[in-house]
Amino acid sequence: MVDDKKLDPFDTAQLFINKHFPHCQGALLAGSVVRGESTETSDLDLVVFEKNLSISYRESFFEYGWRIELFVHNQISYKSYFLSDYERARPSMPQMVVEGVILKDDGMISAIKEEARKLLEKGPKEWSAKTIVEKRYFLTDSLDDFIGCNDRAEGIFIAGILAELVSEFVLRVNKRWIGNSKWIVRSLKAYDVEFAHDFVSAFDEYYKTSEKLKVVQLVDRVLEPYGGRLFEGFSNGKE
Repeated sequence: MVDDKKLDPFDTAQLFINKHFPHCQGALLAGSVVRGESTETSDLDLVVFEKNLSISYRESFFEYGWRIELFVHNQISYKSYFLSDYERARPSMPQMVVEGVILKDDGMISAIKEEARKLLEKGPKEWSAKTIVEKRYFLTDSLDDFIGCNDRAEGIFIAGILAELVSEFVLRVNKRWIGNSKWIVRSLKAYDVEFAHDFVSAFDEYYKTSEKLKVVQLVDRVLEPYGGRLFEGFSNGKE
């Protein structure tokens, strides 16, 4: 029987670990609750380290009135997730480890937290000059689709793709971590609050009024230091 009475999040996390992982080597509570940003729909993110685990896994629960997202690793598997996050520039696992409140520790958590902290400070894998050229081309292509679109329904979704591409571009060329969904805006704010405001304002105006000018100007502003829009002369895969 599911208990739908919502307990204190930190009490819930401790009860959950004691119940399901009483012999684990370490456990952390992370996510919006720890950051003081929780809402009615927030869940609890728990990172658990099990010495004898053969393979890492993720699992979801509903207990003590909370949705619980569980990320279970052994003492080695988390490293591959750190590397993957570094390569894709989305630091999900390192961020959870750094911000996580310790629920249990047999002496390994401090070293893992330090490893995660150093990775976050280092920043993501740097884009090559070739990658920047390719991203300029695809961003230009989406911008042209946006400018030429006369169908409101199509324009809504083109704008969404354009927002993702321009946010990715400005963050990656500045060697900053990226995000998706709500983390797009959070990542932009972490980089530059003023730019984040301009970014939101431009797309908000388009969604409210169908006026495209601010979005077009924003994309051109981002591309200008790297040569501006790119179409003619672009080539990929040609020997």
